[in-house]
Amino acid sequence: MNPLEQKIIEKIKREGPITFESFMEMALYEPGLGYYSSENTEIGKAGDFYTSQHLHPVFGAMIGKQFEEMHRVLGMPRDFTVVEFGAGAGLMCLDIMNYLNKRELFHSLKYVIVERSPFMQERQRKLLNAYMDKITWVSEPGQLSTVRGCIFSNELLDAFPVHLVEMNAQLKEIYVAAEGLEIREIKGPPSTDAIDGYMKEFSIRLAEGYRTEVNLRIRDWLQSVNDILPEGFVLTIDYGYPAWDYYSEDRNRGTLLCYHRHQVNENPYQNIGAQDITAHVNFSSVKKWGEDMGLKTIGFCRQGTYLISLGIDEMIGELYSDSSDYLFEVAKIKRLIFPGTIGETHKVMIQYKGKGKPELRGFSMKNQADGL
Repeated sequence: MNPLEQKIIEKIKREGPITFESFMEMALYEPGLGYYSSENTEIGKAGDFYTSQHLHPVFGAMIGKQFEEMHRVLGMPRDFTVVEFGAGAGLMCLDIMNYLNKRELFHSLKYVIVERSPFMQERQRKLLNAYMDKITWVSEPGQLSTVRGCIFSNELLDAFPVHLVEMNAQLKEIYVAAEGLEIREIKGPPSTDAIDGYMKEFSIRLAEGYRTEVNLRIRDWLQSVNDILPEGFVLTIDYGYPAWDYYSEDRNRGTLLCYHRHQVNENPYQNIGAQDITAHVNFSSVKKWGEDMGLKTIGFCRQGTYLISLGIDEMIGELYSDSSDYLFEVAKIKRLIFPGTIGETHKVMIQYKGKGKPELRGFSMKNQADGL
C-alpha cells in the first residue's frame, strides 16, 4: 500500500465513505502524492499518455496562429494576455513561443501559466527559461487580475474530478468505502442536489443499470474564467461529446478511463496516484453554462477539421517545405488531423466575451456549435 492509498483509507475511516469525486480529487491532486502533484509523474512518450503537443510542434504553432487572429479581432491591443491552464511539461507554451517569437504579436504578448503543482511549475520554468521575461506563473486563477486576450486549455477539463452515478430504480451516487485495507464502492443517495439539477438541465434519462459521470466542476472553472475576462476568448481543446451523445443508450458504462504506462484500464482503484483518471467532457455543459455567464459560443468542431480550416497546410509549407525530413514531418502531423486519431476524438471550442459575435477561420469549413 502506497502513502496516498493509506491516506485515502485513513480519511474514509475517520469521516466515513467519500464520494468518488473526492477520491478522484485525492488520487490526482493530493499535494506531493496525487498523479498531477507528484514529482515522479511523466507525460509523453516516456510517461503514461501523450497529448497533441507531444505529436508535433506544429500544433503549438497553429495555436499561436489562432492567437494572432484573436489579437486582430480585439483591435490589436498593446497588451494581449494568454492564460494557459494546466500546461503539463510546458511543451505547448514552448512551441507557441517559438512560433510567435518571429511574429508581430510577440511584442504585445503576456503569457500566464496557471499551475497548482510546484513540481510541474519547476519543470516548466526549466523548459521555458528562454522566455522567462514573457511568462509568469500563478497557482490559482484568483491570483490574476483581469486579462484581455485568451484563456486557453488543452486536455484540462477531462481531468476535473467527477461524480459517478448509476440508475438503480432511482439515481444513486457511487461512494468509496474501505473494508480493512481494501477500497470498495458502495451506492447511496446523491451527495448534492446539483446532480439532480444537472440531469434535468440536460434532459438526461438513464436506463436501469446505466452508469455515467457528472462533472460539476466545469461550471466553477467557467465562473473563475469569466471573473477575470472582461473581453476576449476562451479556447478549450479536449475529448468529449454533446450531451445527447454523451448520455446515449450505447454509452451505458460512461467514459471513465485510466492511463498507466500507455495502457488503458477501467479500474481507478489500482495504481492510485500513479495513473491518470479521466472522463470525457460534456461540451453541451461548457456551452450552456458559459452562455449563462455571457460567454458566447462562436465555434465547435473536431480538432482535425479545425486545424485544416485554420490553414495547417500553409503552416507545414512555411515551416517544413525545405526540410529533408518533410515526408517524415507530414506523417507525424497527420496524427493531429486524420480520422481515427486525436484529430477525430478531440474537439475544439471557442467562446467569446465582448461586442458582436466574430467569425474565426478555424470554423469556416464546419461549425457544429448549434448541435450542442
